[in-house]
Amino acid sequence: MRRTPHRRMLAAALFAACVLVPMAATPAAAVRTARVDQHDQDHHDRNADCPPGGLGPEVTARLDRAIEDVRGQAGIPGVVVGVWMPGKGSYVRATGVADTATHRPMTTDGFLRIGSETKTFTVTALLELVDDHRIRLDDPISRYIHGVPNGHRITLRHLAEMRSGLFPYSADPDFAHDLVSDPERSFTPREVLAYGFRHKNTFAPGTEFQYSNSNLILLGLVIEKVSGRRLADFIDSRVLAPAHLHDTLLPEGAEFPEPHPRGYTNQTLTGAVADSTDWNPSWAWAAGSMISNLHDLHRWAEIVATGKLLTPETQSQRLKTHPTGLPGLSYGLGIFETGGWIGHNGSIPGYETVTVYLPSKKATLVIMINTDITSGGQEPTTLLARAVTGIVTPGNVYDGAVAAR
Repeated sequence: MRRTPHRRMLAAALFAACVLVPMAATPAAAVRTARVDQHDQDHHDRNADCPPGGLGPEVTARLDRAIEDVRGQAGIPGVVVGVWMPGKGSYVRATGVADTATHRPMTTDGFLRIGSETKTFTVTALLELVDDHRIRLDDPISRYIHGVPNGHRITLRHLAEMRSGLFPYSADPDFAHDLVSDPERSFTPREVLAYGFRHKNTFAPGTEFQYSNSNLILLGLVIEKVSGRRLADFIDSRVLAPAHLHDTLLPEGAEFPEPHPRGYTNQTLTGAVADSTDWNPSWAWAAGSMISNLHDLHRWAEIVATGKLLTPETQSQRLKTHPTGLPGLSYGLGIFETGGWIGHNGSIPGYETVTVYLPSKKATLVIMINTDITSGGQEPTTLLARAVTGIVTPGNVYDGAVAAR
């Protein structure tokens, strides 16, 4: 049964020839880490997006047809798909439109709001503080943030694993109404948490899985308190800069680098489709407000899945996944596994993404679309990812996703 637009937002969350992606003029922080070697980065930028040859005419034709079939059936305006398979080649294609009014075509160089893929950046920042010995995963949240229901028993690990039992603020009816009534409104982290804290916790910490943006808002506040810096600044210097992600940012409000496609959602008061391009994502903050592009997400997929910014010990803890109750999906510390693919999906009004890495084949898949309207009760990016992986990695089919709002 299809969820209503309010509950959806508010429930927890390529051309065969490659195209070069231009850099945006976003500031890069000075701090770097030796774990990502500059020579590797330079080699990656020259070759990884565009290795010689594609995946072959037969596979390319099958992918073209499958993507167009899903796009048509699900009513997706524009799609960008990137597949990179070392030793086999790559497939990078944009299809459809970036603007339904002007019919401007979708391109591979656009920025998108990446929704809950933000969680992979926030949790990486948190885990760097673990590696710095400034926090421990089994510290209670009450040590850092006061007023959290049952906070003396809920640990940072519980929050990152989505096993805290805290009620998701985005499932609160008043929050739903307030957000869609004024989508340009700016929310503070404390304001959104208050919507969730008015409800009783849903289960004892560590006993169940429930996807909840409340968890990541709290982790963002922990990072700020321990580091003494704004979350955006800490992520920029400790995650984005060392990973050489120059086109990724955590915005303060509704700012949106050019070029970007228009975004379309039915998460409105009436359920009618609206252009949500300039809606303010502040309500999602550490849980879902970041912006990126195909080039950076391609690079990030391997970095986050293999733990290049973390110690091996911390990365191994990150990848200890637990059942979610959703078929084919397990969840670790701000990251999931489905069909052998490791990463995260994202959804925010008007946009959806998937960024995953398959360690067994060192393959990467990135999908970016400009709608979040479900099709047959499923996220359209899930339909695309399932179709693409069914062709390129039939032994490892992407078959699950969290409700990434």
